[in-house]
Formats: sequence, C-alpha cells, structure tokens
Amino acid sequence: MDRPRTGSGANPGSVPPNPVEARQRATLRRLETFSRLTDSSIGLPFTRFRIGLDAIIGLIPVVGDAAGFVLSAYVLVEAHQVGASRAVKLRILRNMGVDFVGGLLPVVGDAFDAIYKANTRNTRLLRQHLEEQLAVEPPPPPFPWATLIGLTLGIAVVTGGVALAIKS
Repeated sequence: MDRPRTGSGANPGSVPPNPVEARQRATLRRLETFSRLTDSSIGLPFTRFRIGLDAIIGLIPVVGDAAGFVLSAYVLVEAHQVGASRAVKLRILRNMGVDFVGGLLPVVGDAFDAIYKANTRNTRLLRQHLEEQLAVEPPPPPFPWATLIGLTLGIAVVTGGVALAIKS
C-alpha cells in the first residue's frame, strides 16, 4: 500500500520551498520560454542556426524594431518584479538598446537581430543575478542562551519547590 504524500509531493522531512525562491524560479521559467520564442524558436533548414519571432518581426522596417524593443521590455519588467539590482536592470536596458539600434541598420540590422539575441542575454543575466542571491544564505540566528538559562533556572526553582513541598 502506498504511503500518503506530504505537502506538494515533497519528501517527508524536507524543507518546504522558500516562497521568494519559488517565485524567482517561476519567473525564470517564464523568461526562458519567452526568450526561446523570441530568439530561437525557428530552426533554419540545413543549419544549426535558430532565429526567433524577434528577428521575423524585425524585418518590418522601424515598426518591427520598435515592436521588438517593446517585447524585450517584458524581461526588464520581470527583473524589476523579482527585485533585480539597479546594475542588472541597467545592463538589461543596455542590451535592449544595442538590439534596437543594431536592428535599425538597413539589411545588416536584420542579420544583427538574428544573431544578437538580447532576450536570451537578458534572461541569462537575470538568472546569474538570482542564483548569486540564492547562493548567499543569511547567517543563522544566534543561539538563545538567555532563554536556555532562564528556562533552566525556572525548572530548577520549580523542582526545588516541589522537592521542599514533598519533604515537609
């Protein structure tokens, strides 16, 4: 007979997931899906090279590049919501700007859009930042010596009082 599972399928005795960490991991999963769609969802026949919707949209002069820039802002919004540092958000903005300006160049810009893959770069950047945050564990709380000593003295007084009451 199968034993009942505890929690959300976790092993008994395991530490429940941290809600902040769970939210960050969910954000990263969404961004990886988004990046794959916009940067590498379409394989070019007879090559190993992949392009995404961003490169296809970028074929429309100016409007396509503006639309790609707006789509790329999604990564920045998600980065802000998970608490990415100012430096990370500035690097994301820089990558978005490089992708936008590079895409504006006639003919060469379309190839640049296909190669630069700003959304993948920005998702990787955010992943590295969040993994560094998760790797830094907060220091453990100090041992509650005062509580231990207080309880010990309290138990000693109660035990002594009970012993005196029994002896009398």
